[in-house]
Amino acid sequence: MRPIPVRPGPGQESVWDYPRPPRLEPVPVRLAVIFGGQTIAATTAGFRVLETSHPPTYYFPLADIADSVLGPPRRGGICEWKGRAVLFDVTGGGERAPGAAWAYPDPTPGFRPIAGYVAFYAGPMEACLVGDVRAEPQPGGFYGGWITPGLVGPFKGGPGTMGW
Repeated sequence: MRPIPVRPGPGQESVWDYPRPPRLEPVPVRLAVIFGGQTIAATTAGFRVLETSHPPTYYFPLADIADSVLGPPRRGGICEWKGRAVLFDVTGGGERAPGAAWAYPDPTPGFRPIAGYVAFYAGPMEACLVGDVRAEPQPGGFYGGWITPGLVGPFKGGPGTMGW
Protein backbone atom coordinates (compact mmCIF):
# COMPACT_ATOMS: atom_id res chain seq x y z
CA MET A 1 0.00 0.00 0.00
CA ARG A 2 1.34 3.40 -0.97
CA PRO A 3 0.46 6.12 1.50
CA ILE A 4 -1.47 9.17 0.34
CA PRO A 5 -0.10 12.23 2.16
CA VAL A 6 -2.62 14.56 3.75
CA ARG A 7 -2.26 18.10 2.41
CA PRO A 8 -1.26 20.41 5.28
CA GLY A 9 -3.46 23.37 6.09
CA PRO A 10 -2.29 26.76 7.30
CA GLY A 11 0.14 26.42 10.20
CA GLN A 12 0.46 22.64 9.76
CA GLU A 13 3.46 20.47 8.86
CA SER A 14 3.33 17.29 6.81
CA VAL A 15 5.61 14.44 7.79
CA TRP A 16 5.88 13.81 4.05
CA ASP A 17 7.79 17.09 3.71
CA TYR A 18 10.40 15.91 6.22
CA PRO A 19 13.71 14.72 4.70
CA ARG A 20 15.31 11.33 4.34
CA PRO A 21 17.97 11.03 5.67
CA PRO A 22 16.50 12.76 8.71
CA ARG A 23 17.33 16.26 9.92
CA LEU A 24 18.12 17.38 13.46
CA GLU A 25 16.94 20.80 14.58
CA PRO A 26 16.65 22.75 17.83
CA VAL A 27 13.18 23.19 19.33
CA PRO A 28 12.29 26.82 20.11
CA VAL A 29 9.55 25.99 22.66
CA ARG A 30 9.46 24.29 26.07
CA LEU A 31 9.22 20.50 26.06
CA ALA A 32 7.97 18.56 29.08
CA VAL A 33 7.26 14.98 30.14
CA ILE A 34 4.89 14.12 32.99
CA PHE A 35 4.92 10.67 34.54
CA GLY A 36 3.49 9.43 37.82
CA GLY A 37 2.01 12.86 38.50
CA GLN A 38 5.43 14.54 38.29
CA THR A 39 7.20 16.60 35.66
CA ILE A 40 10.20 14.35 35.13
CA ALA A 41 11.75 16.31 32.26
CA ALA A 42 11.41 19.89 31.05
CA THR A 43 13.65 21.86 28.73
CA THR A 44 13.92 24.84 26.44
CA ALA A 45 17.12 23.35 24.98
CA GLY A 46 15.61 20.36 23.17
CA PHE A 47 16.12 18.95 19.72
CA ARG A 48 13.78 17.19 17.33
CA VAL A 49 14.55 14.70 14.60
CA LEU A 50 12.48 14.99 11.43
CA GLU A 51 12.25 12.02 9.07
CA THR A 52 9.91 11.36 6.16
CA SER A 53 6.64 9.71 7.30
CA HIS A 54 7.50 9.98 11.01
CA PRO A 55 6.24 12.42 13.63
CA PRO A 56 9.17 14.22 15.28
CA THR A 57 11.12 12.60 18.09
CA TYR A 58 12.11 15.02 20.84
CA TYR A 59 15.38 14.91 22.78
CA PHE A 60 16.04 16.38 26.25
CA PRO A 61 19.46 17.20 27.72
CA LEU A 62 20.29 14.95 30.68
CA ALA A 63 20.65 18.06 32.86
CA ASP A 64 16.93 18.79 32.32
CA ILE A 65 15.73 15.35 33.41
CA ALA A 66 14.94 14.83 37.10
CA ASP A 67 17.44 12.82 39.14
CA SER A 68 16.75 9.09 39.56
CA VAL A 69 14.17 9.02 36.73
CA LEU A 70 16.28 6.96 34.34
CA GLY A 71 17.40 3.45 35.18
CA PRO A 72 20.76 2.12 34.05
CA PRO A 73 21.21 2.06 30.27
CA ARG A 74 20.88 -1.24 28.48
CA ARG A 75 21.58 -2.14 24.90
CA GLY A 76 18.97 -0.98 22.40
CA GLY A 77 18.74 -1.21 18.64
CA ILE A 78 20.71 0.40 15.86
CA CYS A 79 19.44 3.30 13.77
CA GLU A 80 20.92 3.53 10.31
CA TRP A 81 21.11 7.32 10.72
CA LYS A 82 21.95 7.93 14.38
CA GLY A 83 23.90 4.83 15.44
CA ARG A 84 23.57 2.44 18.40
CA ALA A 85 20.90 3.27 20.96
CA VAL A 86 20.57 2.46 24.65
CA LEU A 87 17.24 2.06 26.46
CA PHE A 88 16.24 3.23 29.92
CA ASP A 89 13.45 2.27 32.27
CA VAL A 90 11.65 5.39 33.50
CA THR A 91 10.39 5.87 37.07
CA GLY A 92 8.42 8.68 38.65
CA GLY A 93 5.75 9.10 41.31
CA GLY A 94 5.84 5.41 42.18
CA GLU A 95 5.30 4.38 38.53
CA ARG A 96 7.72 2.45 36.31
CA ALA A 97 7.79 2.17 32.51
CA PRO A 98 10.31 -0.35 31.17
CA GLY A 99 12.31 0.76 28.11
CA ALA A 100 10.33 4.02 27.83
CA ALA A 101 13.32 6.25 27.02
CA TRP A 102 16.36 5.96 24.77
CA ALA A 103 19.55 7.76 23.84
CA TYR A 104 22.47 7.62 21.43
CA PRO A 105 25.60 7.91 23.62
CA ASP A 106 27.92 8.06 20.60
CA PRO A 107 25.77 9.20 17.67
CA THR A 108 26.93 9.43 14.08
CA PRO A 109 28.55 12.75 13.05
CA GLY A 110 25.34 14.37 11.77
CA PHE A 111 23.65 13.74 15.12
CA ARG A 112 26.52 14.58 17.51
CA PRO A 113 24.48 17.38 19.13
CA ILE A 114 22.16 14.77 20.75
CA ALA A 115 24.98 12.98 22.57
CA GLY A 116 23.97 13.43 26.22
CA TYR A 117 20.28 13.77 25.29
CA VAL A 118 17.38 11.39 25.96
CA ALA A 119 14.06 10.83 24.15
CA PHE A 120 10.85 9.47 25.69
CA TYR A 121 8.11 7.31 24.21
CA ALA A 122 4.87 9.27 24.60
CA GLY A 123 2.64 6.20 25.06
CA PRO A 124 3.76 5.14 28.55
CA MET A 125 3.97 8.73 29.82
CA GLU A 126 1.11 10.56 31.49
CA ALA A 127 1.66 13.54 29.18
CA CYS A 128 4.25 14.83 26.72
CA LEU A 129 4.05 18.52 25.90
CA VAL A 130 5.40 20.60 23.04
CA GLY A 131 4.85 24.14 24.23
CA ASP A 132 1.38 23.97 25.78
CA VAL A 133 0.19 21.28 23.36
CA ARG A 134 -0.23 17.68 24.45
CA ALA A 135 1.33 15.17 22.05
CA GLU A 136 -0.05 11.76 21.16
CA PRO A 137 2.19 8.73 20.58
CA GLN A 138 3.18 7.62 17.11
CA PRO A 139 1.17 4.52 16.10
CA GLY A 140 2.67 1.13 16.89
CA GLY A 141 5.23 0.40 19.55
CA PHE A 142 8.48 0.64 17.64
CA TYR A 143 8.94 4.32 16.79
CA GLY A 144 8.87 7.14 19.33
CA GLY A 145 7.45 10.16 17.53
CA TRP A 146 5.11 12.66 19.14
CA ILE A 147 2.02 13.74 17.18
CA THR A 148 0.75 17.26 17.80
CA PRO A 149 -2.39 18.84 16.26
CA GLY A 150 -0.31 20.85 13.77
CA LEU A 151 1.05 17.69 12.16
CA VAL A 152 -0.49 15.69 9.31
CA GLY A 153 0.34 12.22 8.00
CA PRO A 154 -0.34 9.46 7.48
CA PHE A 155 2.26 8.33 10.01
CA LYS A 156 4.51 5.31 9.78
CA GLY A 157 4.22 2.81 12.64
CA GLY A 158 0.73 1.37 12.43
CA PRO A 159 -0.26 -1.93 10.78
CA GLY A 160 0.77 -2.16 7.14
CA THR A 161 3.23 0.77 7.25
CA MET A 162 6.56 -0.97 7.82
CA GLY A 163 7.30 -1.04 4.08
CA TRP A 164 6.98 2.71 3.60
